[in-house]
Amino acid sequence: MRVAIAGAGAVGRSIASELIDGGHQVMLIERQSGQFEPETVEQADWVLGDACEVSTLEESGIERCDVVIAATGDDKVNVVVALLAKTEFAVRRVVARVNDPDNEWLFTEAWGVDVAVSTPRMLAAMVEEAVSVGDLVRLMTFRQGQANLVELTLPEQTPLAGKPVSELDLPRDSALVTILRGDRVIVPQPEDPLEPGDELLFVAAAEVETDIRTALGY
Repeated sequence: MRVAIAGAGAVGRSIASELIDGGHQVMLIERQSGQFEPETVEQADWVLGDACEVSTLEESGIERCDVVIAATGDDKVNVVVALLAKTEFAVRRVVARVNDPDNEWLFTEAWGVDVAVSTPRMLAAMVEEAVSVGDLVRLMTFRQGQANLVELTLPEQTPLAGKPVSELDLPRDSALVTILRGDRVIVPQPEDPLEPGDELLFVAAAEVETDIRTALGY
């Protein structure tokens, strides 16, 4: 499968590396010379140009791609890339990154988007489907089992209520990456207080998952 990725920042390069490891052909399109670094993903084809311009897409041969991924950090750019890929070049599958959840309404088939990827929405949906209060739930496994994404919901009577994140005595090889509170997605800061019902998402080595429960008072 041949895949074009618009945006060669950290996200775009990571996607490219994963797809190349999976045996796919990848082309990275980047308009900023400061982020045009072919040596970071040497097996990809690199194009220096603006993916919002038809001429750039024509020269890159994007019509030969099976999938286009709009992965820049600008939602306006991602929508334009998706629309051009679908309407001007008839790309079969278009995936677009949503940076701001308030912009999700734009990322529809009307704008050429087959799949919209919003990290906050994805994490919230996974938790809603998989989590019961007080249970430590493994949501995702990364890098062949070396690290897992796990979740634990603080119960109503948690002794951690009102305490700042900095007071969590977490084991090594674990990190609190997100707090889901109602419809909010919080990137935790040391001074942020914890509340009953908070859904805490950790990236952790498999062997310390039990230690996380202990650190949270279970």
